[in-house]
Amino acid sequence: MTSRSWLVIFVLLLDIYVVIDAGSDAQLACQRGCAKAVEHCYPAAGGYVFGTVKAGVGTPPAVLSCNAAFGQCYAACAKLAAP
Repeated sequence: MTSRSWLVIFVLLLDIYVVIDAGSDAQLACQRGCAKAVEHCYPAAGGYVFGTVKAGVGTPPAVLSCNAAFGQCYAACAKLAAP
């Protein structure tokens, strides 16, 4: 699966969790969804394992895409905790 496909999956997961009532439970569920998605994104990006790759010069673009999507997903989850 391409990085773009994983980004679409992140967005779909986010849409599912936004429907949940706002609050800390919704934020936690959203963050879990982000974590599960990125755990699948890394292997699809070339057999990498989430949490074992340091971003820097020479980091594969697919891994950087996974990181960017994870950050966007997590940022969206933070909005669920807002009053």
